[in-house]
Amino acid sequence: MSNKAVHYVSKSASAAAGSIGTAAAAAASAVAAAAVAASVVLSPVPNAEARMDGVHADLQRAVELNQITAEQAARFEAKLAGRILGEA
Repeated sequence: MSNKAVHYVSKSASAAAGSIGTAAAAAASAVAAAAVAASVVLSPVPNAEARMDGVHADLQRAVELNQITAEQAARFEAKLAGRILGEA
């Protein structure tokens, strides 16, 4: 076999190995993403009281960080309470 032929075969083999590695990495990423999505979809939904506790804690943290005022937090919490507790 000529040197050009050997060079071509080895370059082709390297390129094929690279594409297989890339495809395997993409497949692994897709599987991982699907597993995360399934865990989110299949996780139990917290009850309305637990959701409101989380909302309250988050809003308190925002007030402490001066991101919103206490009045804004109270109005927003009341609005969400009507929606969340209204569903329950």
